[in-house]
Amino acid sequence: MTDVHVGVIGLGNVGSGALEILAGNADQIALKLGFRLRVAAVCSRSAASKTLPASLAGVARTADWREVVTNPRVDVVAELVGGTSVAREIIDAAIANGKSVVTANKELMALCGAEIWDRAIRANINLAMEASVAGGIPIHAVLREGISGDRIVAIAGILNGTSNYILTEMESRGASFEAVLAEAQSLGYAEADPSADVDGHDARSKLAILAALAFGERITPGDIFVEGIRRITPADFEYAHQLAHTIRLVCAAAQTDRGLILSVRPALIPKSTILAGVRGAYNAVWVKGHYGADTFYYGRGAGPRPTGVAVVSDLMRVAREIRSGSPERVSPFAHERLGIYQPVPITLQHRPYYLRFRVEDRPGIIAELAGILASRQISLEAVLQLPCDTKDDLPFVITVEPTSEQAIREAVDQMSRLSFLREPPLALPMEPPL
Repeated sequence: MTDVHVGVIGLGNVGSGALEILAGNADQIALKLGFRLRVAAVCSRSAASKTLPASLAGVARTADWREVVTNPRVDVVAELVGGTSVAREIIDAAIANGKSVVTANKELMALCGAEIWDRAIRANINLAMEASVAGGIPIHAVLREGISGDRIVAIAGILNGTSNYILTEMESRGASFEAVLAEAQSLGYAEADPSADVDGHDARSKLAILAALAFGERITPGDIFVEGIRRITPADFEYAHQLAHTIRLVCAAAQTDRGLILSVRPALIPKSTILAGVRGAYNAVWVKGHYGADTFYYGRGAGPRPTGVAVVSDLMRVAREIRSGSPERVSPFAHERLGIYQPVPITLQHRPYYLRFRVEDRPGIIAELAGILASRQISLEAVLQLPCDTKDDLPFVITVEPTSEQAIREAVDQMSRLSFLREPPLALPMEPPL
């Protein structure tokens, strides 16, 4: 059977990892496919000086991506540059030139992946994007085909390895957010500007993609409530442990009577749950189906080799369909067409909440806070105060029984104006056991 030729655009961590696998695992790939998957061209701004695997030494190199998407030998373009500007131009040009596309671009696929898929179908070519979420975890394949016979009712996951590394290091060592972030940057886990990771925007893009696959709705990332981890302190982990919980940046999507509620935010989760055991730069996704109940998927969320495996696996799937299948066999979004998502505000969600305060100690503080909560029909569950020598910056915690996000927001807004508070209260939902 005729070989399939690939053009790789972007030779950063993911692109280099994919090339390493394509070269080092070429014989096994050929055994599985029945034909060779060959690299015909590579592109990056420094392509001429890049060190490639020895077996790829003679591959065409260019700094101009247009030479790859118009190359008549290239059957599939792997877009691995990221971002939403040049990457969109590359994908649009590849489709216009009749090339199938494999991408690891979470941001672009979250923003306009469904539209790109529609164009790909009209052009009779394929689009694959497994590497866009959770690195080496084949969660797209799971939702697209593995459990497609089920009806998904909820998803919860840890989808950003940088934030998870920071939180679990804070938890295990009692170190501050700032100190662990600096370490993560020095180790290469966090960018010089870490805001996409620690403020939740990277995870939001990934959740938008997973929610589209799971629920068949065209999700706009801006419709997802997002909150980052900058305000979490070692003291929050101490109090969470007192409650038999830990803290993770949780990406959640759940069908309710009112519709689909989506959020990315730090939350308390019971230490007894499997998600609580996900540590370091790992990712995990828990899926609840109406018929199949719970399934759980765990693995490295980033890195050249795990993400490279996802890219190469997509290249293999697309190559099979070029040679013997149809690009419409299975949509990358698991549904023939996506419906229009009607955002359901997070304010309608009901949860128990953890409220952490920092105060200048004086008599009557608990009574005043309890009065504000009572005025919003919020019932206290417990008050926790660990020993502290600093009375002018005293931390303590109140947990409350299940209530609406709206009520909590109103209470926190009123509390924030109290003179004894050193900062606004930190409110975190307490998620049910997964």
